[in-house]
Amino acid sequence: MYPSLFLFLLVLIIGAKGTQLRSDYYFETCPEAEFIVRDVMKMAFNREPRSVASVMRFQFHDCFVNGCDASLLLDDTPEMLGEKLALSNINSLRSYEVVDEIKDALERACPGVVSCADIVIMASRDAVFLSGGPYWDVKLGRLDSLIASQENSSNIMPSPRSDASSLIDLFSKYSLSVKDLVALSGSHSIGKGRCFSIVFRLYNQSGSGMPDPTIEPEYRVKLNKLCPVCGDGNVTGDLDSTPVVFDNQFFKDLVNGRGFLNSDQTLHTFPDTREYVELYSVDQDAFFNDFVEGMIKMGDLQSDQPGEIRRNCRVVNRQPLNLVADS
Repeated sequence: MYPSLFLFLLVLIIGAKGTQLRSDYYFETCPEAEFIVRDVMKMAFNREPRSVASVMRFQFHDCFVNGCDASLLLDDTPEMLGEKLALSNINSLRSYEVVDEIKDALERACPGVVSCADIVIMASRDAVFLSGGPYWDVKLGRLDSLIASQENSSNIMPSPRSDASSLIDLFSKYSLSVKDLVALSGSHSIGKGRCFSIVFRLYNQSGSGMPDPTIEPEYRVKLNKLCPVCGDGNVTGDLDSTPVVFDNQFFKDLVNGRGFLNSDQTLHTFPDTREYVELYSVDQDAFFNDFVEGMIKMGDLQSDQPGEIRRNCRVVNRQPLNLVADS
């Protein structure tokens, strides 16, 4: 291996494993970074409020798969199947172009400085804040991954058919508590879900040939009209009754049997999670505080793999593994 290449790879590895996240990471190198991200997010919100809810979910779908490293944003290549078409992401995650717009603005201001992984963290926070939710200081200094894994994403991310017990098991693997699970599920305070994700609840819950009995009857009639048998699975419905406002209405809806997703509604029917659902349904401040705590903890999940600062969030800057093979 050429000495310069060895040093380059060593820097990448050290950067990935030794990064100390901190809120003032870009204070000297790109002091306007957070303002730039927020300005683009404001434009996206004004253009289409649903888009910011989509961007917020990027943090969840990115950080749970090998840490917060923007692997989610990589497009497929002939040599690599990325995560965008993973089972939990295909036809579900959207608004990647908002991240592209943020990255373009940052590259004009501070070329090669702000990582796509940090953009996801900042944009997720701003999506919540712009929708009426809490604001918090985010920790920054992540690197962007050189690879993505569709298989890992498909195996890790939960299905809308998941129940509270399986979600507790998943979150515990990342040292996230039951409280974290319920509070972070409140991300569904904004945005929409697809009929594809709920038709089994409406017509064949648990293979019974019957609807989920926990759905409030009038709400079930509404969902039947929205999502008829053999209807378009890509039709979308509101995840709660205030889908562009980040508030505790999501939990009020769960208490009343009006949760859109099975994975959400079981948070109220399962004993270990019910107490938090009921608390948040009457105490929005408690929800906001615990949601912020959970988002920060999730943002601390880091990859131990080599990384870089991508200049385009969809592709890596270089292919060091290929260079090593050629050496």
